[in-house]
Amino acid sequence: MAKGSEAKGCLNCYAARLNARNLPELKSPTTGESFARILPSGPRWTGKVELIESQLLLPLRWRKPKRIFVNSMSDLFHEALSDEAIDRVFAVMALCPQHTFQVLTKRPDRMLAYMTNVKTLGCFSERFGVVWPATETGTVKVAPGIEFPVMTESWPLPNVHLGVSVEDPETAEARIPLLRQTPAAKRFVSYEPALRPIGFGRYLVDGSGPKFLDQIIIGGESGPKARPFDVQWAYDTIRQCRDAGVACFVKQLGAKAYESIDIKRDWRRNWTHRDRAGADPSEWPADLRVQELI
Repeated sequence: MAKGSEAKGCLNCYAARLNARNLPELKSPTTGESFARILPSGPRWTGKVELIESQLLLPLRWRKPKRIFVNSMSDLFHEALSDEAIDRVFAVMALCPQHTFQVLTKRPDRMLAYMTNVKTLGCFSERFGVVWPATETGTVKVAPGIEFPVMTESWPLPNVHLGVSVEDPETAEARIPLLRQTPAAKRFVSYEPALRPIGFGRYLVDGSGPKFLDQIIIGGESGPKARPFDVQWAYDTIRQCRDAGVACFVKQLGAKAYESIDIKRDWRRNWTHRDRAGADPSEWPADLRVQELI
């Protein structure tokens, strides 16, 4: 399914760039068309959204525990995707307690509505039963030869981490408060592509109370049209996370990382890396090699 968003953070979207190349494995299996196309302004999503059936059941076949990023090229809470399709994705995640699923969205309003509508295990079980009704033996048959016990986990699912993507103070203010209201086993923020500095402190904890977020992921923008990333933004975010006892994961410094030498004169020193995305920690200073998981 396509993201279908051209917000500031999506302007140079790597996923749209890949989809616009007409690679067979990224085309719609039902129409054979790509989910993105090349426009004068660059690669852009078509707005068409589809649940890819061939991918849905893959986690059920993986017995070894994995950390699964559910939507690396999509948004599960896209307005064009039905609740029934989202139900099916959550049903698979419920059947795979051995895996940890990370769901990232730019649409926290719909995520909040969905997660609070399914308030109890009984309610979710009812929706789950519509997807795959239980057999007389108390199992669900999701495909020929694939049968699982009816799940008994609580809601929200303990193996599902929910997160929002932010790139500047405006998107942080619009999305993080909604994430904090959303029931989730773990909540995380993807600060990528980081376009401006964000003061995360007030989003992390409320006074001396409990943590509201569990992790912040930091990343500069990559690709041929990458926008600059000040490494001080990473240092500041690491410090704020440590002060709040929140995990921090520096993913990449991007293609145009720099450090400010004189802010008033806008003097900068550009950082160069062999890795074009600035994603090789061995090329970073030791105090930036922070990659804490939750």
